[in-house]
Amino acid sequence: MSNVIAKIEREQMRIDMPAFKAGDTVKVHLRIIEGEKERIQVFQGAVLRYRKGTTNSTFTVRKISDGIGVERVFPVHSPYIERVEVVAEGKVRRSRIYYLRGLKGKAARIKSKQAW
Repeated sequence: MSNVIAKIEREQMRIDMPAFKAGDTVKVHLRIIEGEKERIQVFQGAVLRYRKGTTNSTFTVRKISDGIGVERVFPVHSPYIERVEVVAEGKVRRSRIYYLRGLKGKAARIKSKQAW
């Protein structure tokens, strides 16, 4: 029985996910289905957390929208994620990431270097 579950988990795991870490800026291209229509929505922001595991891996992305911080948790192996692009690599300590949650605008930026 456990072999069947392990086989299903392996089939659903993504292998096309780029390498990124907390502090990096990413663009998540998410497939949205509304009735019979389908569209791609882009969510760009800084990665606050990356929980690695098997099929339950998640990453949290935070962006500033109209002066308000918006956080979203994405399952890594979700079939609704079209692709993830690393826009910039950030250099930040974990304590700084949680401090950024209370800040707005330019103060909430992460010191970064452009990805090549």
